[in-house]
Amino acid sequence: MNTRVHVFVSGKVQGVSYRSGTKDNAQEMGLTGWVRNLEDGRVEAVFEGTKERVEKMVKWCRKGPDYAVVKDMEIRFEEYTGEFKKFAIIRY
Repeated sequence: MNTRVHVFVSGKVQGVSYRSGTKDNAQEMGLTGWVRNLEDGRVEAVFEGTKERVEKMVKWCRKGPDYAVVKDMEIRFEEYTGEFKKFAIIRY
């Protein structure tokens, strides 16, 4: 079963390769969606794929890459749309 999750990650998550690490991991897991920095210092991402793989990606997001310090994460479960062809880094 496919699912969709929208996450907002706060802490030291910009300037530490969080977006590129997210993209690499999402692509490895075969997920689609996007990730971007927000002006308020958070990182926002949308993941679509199998429930198991999306849950694994959310678990990775709680830690992030080596130099990240995740303080909080807001998770929104949304309806799967299948609208994405790949996983991308986008600009705000």
